[in-house]
Amino acid sequence: MPCIELSEGFCEKLRREASKGDVSVEELVAETLSEAPGAPLDPSRVELHLELCGKYLKEAGKLLAEGDYSQASEKGWGAAAQIVKALAARKGKTLRSHRELWGYVDEFVERLGDAEVRRLWHAANALHRNLYENWMTPKSVAAALEDVKLLMGKLRKPLQPSDCPAR
Repeated sequence: MPCIELSEGFCEKLRREASKGDVSVEELVAETLSEAPGAPLDPSRVELHLELCGKYLKEAGKLLAEGDYSQASEKGWGAAAQIVKALAARKGKTLRSHRELWGYVDEFVERLGDAEVRRLWHAANALHRNLYENWMTPKSVAAALEDVKLLMGKLRKPLQPSDCPAR
């Protein structure tokens, strides 16, 4: 993935701004650029969220293998949040808070009648809590990451195949 170098001070400002909106730095930058006058960049929100989902899941696997369970957990949660955001973006919705993510998952479960999605979403949220508490065992983190993969598989189905590159 291409990258640019920024000063540490500027990176810290980006992290603070992203945390205020409960989004990743990548999302903050992409949204800011796509909303700028003249819209120099207009990335598909579905594509953006799917790319971030794949990126975070890959990072989660690497961190798990390195034994960094709290950070692996956070990346797993990020992947789950991004696939939900991709699904919402496909319907023209933007989800900006944990409450909106939970609400959209509830809507999805009710619309499609797949209660397992809710259970898998709960596993992803356990990973999010683990970032702060670091109470999950390595086996539990690994199992929850597998649940995130299952969640991703279920949520990718409603997306058009052209919107969902194979990873």
